[in-house]
Amino acid sequence: MTYIMESADETLRLLRQEQADDARQLLLATGLREGARALDAGCGPGGISQTMAGIVGEQGHVTGLDLSDVRLSEAARRCAHLPQVDFVKGDIRHSGLPDAAFDYTWSQYVLEYLADRDAGLAELIRVTRPGGRVVVSEIDGQGLYNWPLPERLAEGARCFQRGLESQGFDLFVGRKLFHSFRKAGLRDVRVHLAPQYIIAGAASERFISDWETRFQALAPAVTPAFGSESAYQEFCQGYLHMLTDPDTLKYSVLLVTEGVRA
Repeated sequence: MTYIMESADETLRLLRQEQADDARQLLLATGLREGARALDAGCGPGGISQTMAGIVGEQGHVTGLDLSDVRLSEAARRCAHLPQVDFVKGDIRHSGLPDAAFDYTWSQYVLEYLADRDAGLAELIRVTRPGGRVVVSEIDGQGLYNWPLPERLAEGARCFQRGLESQGFDLFVGRKLFHSFRKAGLRDVRVHLAPQYIIAGAASERFISDWETRFQALAPAVTPAFGSESAYQEFCQGYLHMLTDPDTLKYSVLLVTEGVRA
């Protein structure tokens, strides 16, 4: 798996994103309980793993899985005071974890990067016990829902999407997971809709900085879709200016899909 968002600032960006997300409510709504053995697949710097540990308590256990040594080091530091948490390095598609090891398996913002997302889902199911719950939280059109949006920015957004797709990244993976869960044989499949962000008016400096980091990290992947670096930079500057507009609505949603292993 190629992580196209990698940059020197990515760990900090992910930490800020974890702090902004209301993961606790989603974890509880999808069945994480005290005493559970839980997996955080694609744990990043460990913010959600820490939240999961607070829910399962010392009678439970949380394993965080990630490919990045940098993120795993940060996660271990953040959770050093929690004896019920450990971290392992591995790929979500072939983790090396035991069969049926977890009561609850969570993954957020990972399948969007996988051209072979069914392989990732199959692995999440494999490591979950029969009767256990698999939960995937994903974007659906992130960054595309803004109004008003001038046509030049709308066309740039379409180029941006094509550039991501050329790298195997799916901006609309969230809506596709209900079907994937059903095809994979999971039972009692449900979908929750949650806001990722809603900004009525000018965005905060922190939010704008997050998008600046994204645009910089993604430049090698998406610039070819624009035809030139100058065209890509013109789009980025126009989009960032739109984020400062007090008369523009910006929003994005998460689709959280859960199912039970048969």
